[in-house]
Amino acid sequence: MIGIKCGIDNRVGFCMSISKSVQMPPLLYGTAWKKDLTCDLVIKAIEHGFQGIDTACQPRHYHEAGVGEALEFLRLKGIQREDLFIQTKYTPVAGQDLANLPYDRDSSLTEQVMTSIRVSLKNLKTSYVDALILHSPLSTHQETMEVWRAMELICAKGDAKTLGISNCYSLTALKSIAKEAKIKLSILQNRFYRESGHDKAIREWCQENGVVYQGFWILTANPQLVNHQETKQLAMFYKKSCEQIFYRFLTQIGIVPLIGTTSLVHMREDLAIFDFALTADDLKIMGNLLNEYKQSF
Repeated sequence: MIGIKCGIDNRVGFCMSISKSVQMPPLLYGTAWKKDLTCDLVIKAIEHGFQGIDTACQPRHYHEAGVGEALEFLRLKGIQREDLFIQTKYTPVAGQDLANLPYDRDSSLTEQVMTSIRVSLKNLKTSYVDALILHSPLSTHQETMEVWRAMELICAKGDAKTLGISNCYSLTALKSIAKEAKIKLSILQNRFYRESGHDKAIREWCQENGVVYQGFWILTANPQLVNHQETKQLAMFYKKSCEQIFYRFLTQIGIVPLIGTTSLVHMREDLAIFDFALTADDLKIMGNLLNEYKQSF
């Protein structure tokens, strides 16, 4: 992964190169659970400096069309589609609201994926997404690979530039997908929490194989780490909040956080983490906390 300075208006931080034509910003704005506030919050997030938006073709938890409305509004303000990183997801039936499915549940998995991306592109008012994510592995590896093959067709067509998977906590399963993939697995998006050991082995594998690790549920799942005395001491030294210290630590060890705040103050604070950098000793302190927290579970 190659860091390149983002230079769009007031946007800050270093992007990660995940393909020859796609750079992922160091923070993504997550749109789950925003409902009718989605459009307004996405506009505010991008105006404040976020360059990346995460959504899904899953009406149960996402208002994907609201993201599209925001993108259309922002285009009129001079922020072009090419200036942004947009990723969406195909969500299997098991993760959908059966009363509001974006595709025919009785159709083949391949057709479900194809319909899902058509709906997403329409919702988002765009001709492509920068990343298409499989929201979770299916019940069998064979089914997962059937979906992956459909995603590869979408990528080959140009409707998606890169591919990834979410909610995959088995390194064995992840390796199997990567081994059989014809188009590279570029992204893993997982809940960053104690019960999975913070995906230590998986994150190491991702770094070794050029897969960008995106983490969500970061603050909610880790209050003991965010509010630890060592974190507080670093926050006092850098004159930042504990949340800023924790986010900065994660970005410096190669994690791309998904941030879903609805607070404009927190948006500004989250983007301000690139005003400073933790030292090697600081990173070691935070890394030890992460390991101790996992071991004490």
